[in-house]
Amino acid sequence: MFKKLTLAVILGLMLSACSEPKDVVIKPEPKDLTESAIGKWILDEEGKVMFDPQTSGLEVLDGQLITIADASADTSQQLKLHSISPATATLNASRERFSFASSVRRSCFYNYLSDQPDLEALAVDPRNTNIIYTVTEDATRTGALSPRCETKYEETGSTDYPTLLVKLTRKENGNVEMSNVRPLQFPTEFEVGNFPNDGIEGMTMALDGTLYLALEKDKAGQPRIFTLDIGEDFFESGDFATVSEPDLQLPSFVSGNHPINGLAMFTHSSDESYLFAAARNDNELWVIDTKGSKPTKRIPIIFEVAGDEGCKQYTMDNASMEGLVAIEDTLWIVNDPWEKNYLKNATCEAHKRHYEDLAPLLFPLKINEAWFE
Repeated sequence: MFKKLTLAVILGLMLSACSEPKDVVIKPEPKDLTESAIGKWILDEEGKVMFDPQTSGLEVLDGQLITIADASADTSQQLKLHSISPATATLNASRERFSFASSVRRSCFYNYLSDQPDLEALAVDPRNTNIIYTVTEDATRTGALSPRCETKYEETGSTDYPTLLVKLTRKENGNVEMSNVRPLQFPTEFEVGNFPNDGIEGMTMALDGTLYLALEKDKAGQPRIFTLDIGEDFFESGDFATVSEPDLQLPSFVSGNHPINGLAMFTHSSDESYLFAAARNDNELWVIDTKGSKPTKRIPIIFEVAGDEGCKQYTMDNASMEGLVAIEDTLWIVNDPWEKNYLKNATCEAHKRHYEDLAPLLFPLKINEAWFE
């Protein structure tokens, strides 16, 4: 009896293993969420393009868009904020160069910050819009820290020269002061790795003062997002500020480079908060649930250039989106011309000079409810 029962069980298991379980459901392919963004050249009041600003980050301030230049930009564009009208893609003004507060002048980092620092990303503090944050990335072109400063700030958890969070303060006359600076530390268990030109490139701030920082890649080649709590006394200390890592469902990759090059905060009509991330190499917008309960939505974007008197509308070969910010139901995107690839876009002769000047474009994109389903 026992042998017969055993044989029956074995036969049953063999049959079930060879057949498809009844509860398997074959799901259809995911909905195609591809979007098209049509960009306009950012022109000044005389109709000239911005010359090599290497636009890094995008924010909204008093209804206008602001951006900043990194260390690879033309020197005339550096260490200042640039204001752009979203309605017309017109460069309204490039403010005076930053001044420096005594606390910055006395810091270990003044020599670097005052001479072509690699400033990346912008985040306006929603609690006080006169306060704006930026962050440094590549400091390999600067001289070494003094022996005292190097000893104090050697345990970065990442690059040899520390990543710096910089506070900008807008004065009553409209000028901007670099008012505070604090180095960032990455816990060793985060395994960020030492990649000077693949550091923090995106930044945005929540209403409660949580600052989100996007890392291009870590030691495993993965993009990461970290956080800092910026309280009133945050810059009273000159010691390292140690980042935390929220539990977000970011994409994971087995090969290739898939950096995040921009971040923006967005509050949905459901009161749920999301991060918009610019995945430059993938030409994708990532929609990230800040609670970590939903997987990230990856939205492919086709970047096009609006037609004008000289050219018909055409698709770009390489846009390299860098900064983004949401205003009501529109996501605004600015690109960072990548010198190595930018001339590949010059399929229309009338625009060739714009690409040679490494001029950026401004792209509006309607926020789609399907991104949050």
